[in-house]
Amino acid sequence: MTKFNMLSIAKKLLLKIIPCVAVVFFSATVFAGMISLEKEIELGRKTGEQLEAQYGVVADKALQKRVDRIGQRLARVCGRDEIKFSFKVLNSKEINALACPGGFVYVFKGLIDYMPSDTELAGVLGHEVGHVAKKHTVHSIEKNMWSSLGAILVGVASGSMEGMQAAMVGMTALQSGFSRTDERGADKEGVNNTVAAGFNPYAMLITAHKLEDLQAEQQTPNYGLFNSHPEPEERIKRVLSQIAKLKVTPNVIENNERSVTVQDGKWTHDINIGIGNTKPLYRGYMLAGSMWVIKRQTGGVINPSGFYVVENGSRATIYYGDTEVYTCYNADGRGAGIYARELTTKLRNWANLVNSGAISTPLPDEDKKSKKKDKKKK
Repeated sequence: MTKFNMLSIAKKLLLKIIPCVAVVFFSATVFAGMISLEKEIELGRKTGEQLEAQYGVVADKALQKRVDRIGQRLARVCGRDEIKFSFKVLNSKEINALACPGGFVYVFKGLIDYMPSDTELAGVLGHEVGHVAKKHTVHSIEKNMWSSLGAILVGVASGSMEGMQAAMVGMTALQSGFSRTDERGADKEGVNNTVAAGFNPYAMLITAHKLEDLQAEQQTPNYGLFNSHPEPEERIKRVLSQIAKLKVTPNVIENNERSVTVQDGKWTHDINIGIGNTKPLYRGYMLAGSMWVIKRQTGGVINPSGFYVVENGSRATIYYGDTEVYTCYNADGRGAGIYARELTTKLRNWANLVNSGAISTPLPDEDKKSKKKDKKKK
């Protein structure tokens, strides 16, 4: 290409962007809202394709289906009905998760190994869905367009952001991460999404605790779940404060680092054993949160025979309908199946106490407001 042609092309590009340059000089918010829904989805799809090419997708269809099932429940309540969410597991031992623009969410296999329960996955995915719902990646790209000006110029000139251009912009945004304000917002949305989708209200809290443990144990990546987050103590305090408004019962009483008691009225259950990286406190949150979900979904009229046990080798999981209540392990003593059946009997007794009114079912503030509205209508 001749020097004259290069200068000619440069002049044309400059003429196209000079109006933008002039406006940016006077306003830092000029690019806000510049990326359309179509462009957002294109950015996410291309970024996702690059991630899949880099890591590969786990071939386990059952695992992919499980993650997608949990993710879609959360997506349905996040408020972005105009996009179709996609949830996939990347074949990497890294403990991380990423939310691309347009609803393309990825979880690393290493994270599922570290947080294996549906409750924990719901906490992670609820947080990532929150980023998409609030368009954090999109806003980050719009705010930082000058740092990606080389890619943007071509997009402005051609009217599109195809192929590697879109993928590069998307990957740069993921690597750059979100502001602490955005991360706090995603944590808040994570709690809101999990509760609205019928998952354990402690899901986001357990996730925050486990990420804190991981950061204390080993070096963690500086992007995705670990980028720009508030200090762990502050993060856990904020999430706990949000959950407190839900008035979750049973209560989880931490006796010491190795022992917790789940208490609802006169009904109690002690947990004195941690399983792997799941401490007794986290197991207490799993049980108490699941019991609260059951009380809320049934309106306090619980079918005692609705509890059942599914055994799978060294572990046995208690369910109530589709709700995963608690998982027992051989390490708990007496064998996983025996322990699960004993706890199931206790849970049926608890259900009878709730049904008789011996155990109250306090309503979250949002449920109280909803009931007041219904009364006014009547």
